[in-house]
Formats: sequence, structure tokens, C-alpha cells
Amino acid sequence: MFDKGYLSPNVVYLNGNVITVDDAKPKAEAVAVLGDKIVAVGDSAEIKQMAGPDTEVVDLADKTMIPGFIEPHIHFLVYKMYVIRSVNVLCKPFGKIGKMDELIDTLKEKAAVTPKGQWIEGYRYDDLGLEEQRHPTRYDLDKVSTEHPIHLGHRSGHVGTCNSKALEIAGINKDTPNPPGGVYQRDANGEPNGVLEYGPALSSVRKFIPQETLEENLELIPQIIDELHKVGITSCQDAGVGIFGKGDINLFQEAKKRGLLKVRLNMMMWPTTIFDSDGNTIGFNTGFGDEWLKIGPLKLIVDGSVPGFTGWLTKPYYTPYNGNSEHKGQSAVPIEKFNKMFIKAHCDGYQVAAHAGGDAAIDAFIEAVRLAQKECPRTDARHRIEHCHVVREDQLEAMAELGITPSFFVRHTHYWGDHYKKNVLGPERAAKMDPLKTALDKGVRYTIHSDAPHVLADPLMEMYAAVNRVTSGGDVLGPEERITPEQALRAITLDAAWQSFEEDIKGSIQVGKLADFAVLAENPLEVAPDRIKDIKVEETIIGGKTVYKA
Repeated sequence: MFDKGYLSPNVVYLNGNVITVDDAKPKAEAVAVLGDKIVAVGDSAEIKQMAGPDTEVVDLADKTMIPGFIEPHIHFLVYKMYVIRSVNVLCKPFGKIGKMDELIDTLKEKAAVTPKGQWIEGYRYDDLGLEEQRHPTRYDLDKVSTEHPIHLGHRSGHVGTCNSKALEIAGINKDTPNPPGGVYQRDANGEPNGVLEYGPALSSVRKFIPQETLEENLELIPQIIDELHKVGITSCQDAGVGIFGKGDINLFQEAKKRGLLKVRLNMMMWPTTIFDSDGNTIGFNTGFGDEWLKIGPLKLIVDGSVPGFTGWLTKPYYTPYNGNSEHKGQSAVPIEKFNKMFIKAHCDGYQVAAHAGGDAAIDAFIEAVRLAQKECPRTDARHRIEHCHVVREDQLEAMAELGITPSFFVRHTHYWGDHYKKNVLGPERAAKMDPLKTALDKGVRYTIHSDAPHVLADPLMEMYAAVNRVTSGGDVLGPEERITPEQALRAITLDAAWQSFEEDIKGSIQVGKLADFAVLAENPLEVAPDRIKDIKVEETIIGGKTVYKA
């Protein structure tokens, strides 16, 4: 029992419906906090007695308190690039743009107020949301402007498109070969049509887009964090620190120094931040840092976007892509290079997280783990597969054997489920995508994530998608792969903490852990499953301090 004679809690929360995600004590009514840690969990009468004259007493009034949501995979810095800075070209059914002409008109409005020569950026366009059912090409975007370089990012994040001016600046023409691991789509005459597939092709254009200064970025960080607080997120992992350069790390360090980093952040490190020019790792390992900012896994890429037809599959896509009925996608990096980086990082003690959406990419990841463990046996490495959409049962069994932990982008079942069924995988394979129930049955521990800003961060929407598997068109995709609300909540609290080696300090409401909570208007474990997404976040608390209140 807490010793009241020593120090009184800073704050006690009473009369709540506390879901602890602690198997030993799943429910409680009240919580006491001293400093930034939980010091007692119990019933209201017991906890109320601990309050001293300076203790803040908060009446939860039967609202539901849960551990703060942990978002396992977002792109924190991409928020500034694609959501705050860019033109919103979100297409139907989730946005307003439904035709190519409407997209062009939206960009023309931006061009009219942008000085000539300056870049115009747009993000979250979706070829499937356009009546024409195709990507905008340079010829479409040239109708907007030939004096402004233009770049649009696809909703998947693994495809983009640009106009002729942008191609000119990047030096991409008919004689330019595809970059290793990337594709420049071409027209009937062999000219690049502006559509860029995979990271190397995208970066060959993006690298010419001017970036904000440190001070400009620091001004944006509170805006991004506010969006996370509103949905109950207290911790997150940026899944690509260094993608804009090594200054990303300095930005986070300076934000922390200035008191702007009001969310706990783990950094998935881009290879250029981990490896020097000779292929040696820098020495600062996974877990280095503190409770606010630390180094997480090395982030590697195996393939692209499955709904964008750039994911790497073992069997062809259900419908032809660019007229090719045998199209299976491809690896985004030579597998020999991938294995070399993976093994080196593993042997030097890093956790590795790799983007792998298709089953061929997942095969490559599993083989890399086997090779690495053979060379440098390690226990409990917790290597991660990010997204893991098209995964077979034999692969889940291998994950359980090797201790691999996936993070599923389960909202694909909602946002792109109909597309998977009709175009990408076909009905049979689509029903088995993101197989959360089978993964649990096979003994695989996992998390679920948003990949924000590809879809905006919203943990309750993650839960909704995992529990219901309802597509945006109202179909149910693979009902046998539904999980319970309790299992979904665990995937974005305690299991997410475990996945980042932090289960001893966060993820559940237990004595000694960080006082990170979300207060909800309703209980997600008791409402009708189809209403989980509609629950309101009333308050977000980090380290015992309220950072958001509705």
C-alpha cells in the first residue's frame, strides 16, 4: 500500500471505469499519480484516502480511463510535408476530388498564389478515387503549370507523380535509366510520363524540393503533436527518421530541449543515420535515450505498396497492371544488399523493422532473420515486419518460431478492402489479408498502426477496423480474421510497448509505470463494435499532466 505519511500523490482520479490492460487486475475505479508515475490502482474509497491537502482530485464521473494509446508506426515528420505544407488532393470516397479535371483545378488555385519557379506539392491523391481510374501524369500536371515544378504524393506513400518542370529539374528524360529499386513509368514513346514508383524513383525528384529550416520545423511540431493528443496518443514511433536527412535527429533533440516534444517518441532510424560510408554502424543502439526520445529499430524497405501494385507478391496480382497479367511487383532494394544491412545491424545489437507488404517480401525478411541468427544468435531480438498485408499461415508459423513481431496496417481492410477484393488480390486472397485472428492463434504477438499520414492517426479507428473488418463499401472482408475489442486495445497499448522493449514502463495501468492515460466518453469494450470508431477522446494525460481536454 502507498505510504501516505511519506508523500501525497500529485493527483488522484476517482469514480472511473479504469481498463488497466493488466491481466492480474483488469479493472479498477481509481488511480493515484506521484510525479510522472502511477503509485496506486484500486477502488475510489481506497485511493481517495491517499489524497493530501495539495493533491488534485479528479472525478472521472464514470468515464473510461485506459492506458495512453501507443502508435507503433507513423511518419511524424511527413505530417509537416504532406498535411500541413501541401495542397490537399484527397480523392473520393474520403475526399472531395473525383475527376482529373477537379484535381487539376485544385492545383491551379495553388499555382495562382505561388511565385513562379517555386514547388507545388500535393498529397494523398488516389488513382482509385478518380473517375479515370489512373494516375495523373506529367501531361495532366502540365495543364496546371509548366513554370512551377509540381509533385504529388500518392495516398500509399510509395508512388508519386510530377510535371515536366519537375522532371527537368531532376534531370530525368528518355535516356535516364530506372534507378536501382525504382521505376519511372514511360509512355508509348519511351518518355517518362511523370509517375514514379518505389522510394528510389520518388527520392530522385523529392531531393530537389527545398526543406524548411530548423526554426520553421520547430514551429510545426506542436501542431503535429496536438493532432496526436486529440486522439489519445501518448507515445509513437516515427517510422523513418533520417528520410529527410540527418537533421531529423537534431530537430527532435532541439524540440525536446525546448519543451516542445510533448509526446514520447521512438525513432526508427533510416539506414543513412545508422551506417557510415564503410557500412559500419554508428554504435548508438536500439533503446539509447530516455522515456521521451530514444533510438528504436533500424528501418529498412523490402517492397512498395500492395494496393498500388508495387508490393512484392509470390503470385500475380488479380488484375493486370499496365497490361501485364504476370505482374508480381518487385523488391525495392537488391536482396543481397538488404541481407547485408540486416545481418550487420542484427549482429551489432539493433532491432530491425522492415517494410514488407507482400508475401514475397515477407519471405525475404524471414530468410534475412534466419541468416542473421545463424551468424549471430540472439534471444528476444523482436525484429519487426511493418504492414504485413499479404501473409501466409506458414509465414506466421515462421514468425512465431523466430520471435518476429509484425505491425499490421489493418485499416487497409476498410480504406482499400474493396479494391483488394476486386483488383489487387481477388476475393480469396483478400479475405486473408491482415490475418489478425490467425496470427494470435499461431502465437504471434503483434501491433496495429495507422501509417499516418497515409491515413490520419486514430487508434479507435484501428480498433474498429480490427474488430469489424468492414470495407468502405460496406462489405465484410474475412470475418474469420476479426479479433475482440480487448485484443485490439492490447495491440495499441501493452503489446505496442512490448514491441519497443518498453513493457516495463508503459502500456498498462500498473503501479510503477508512467502515468500516461486516455479518458474516453464510452467504454470501447462494451459499446456495439460498429460504434468503436465514434467514441470521443475526452482527455489525454502524459506523465500525470493533462495535455488535451475536449
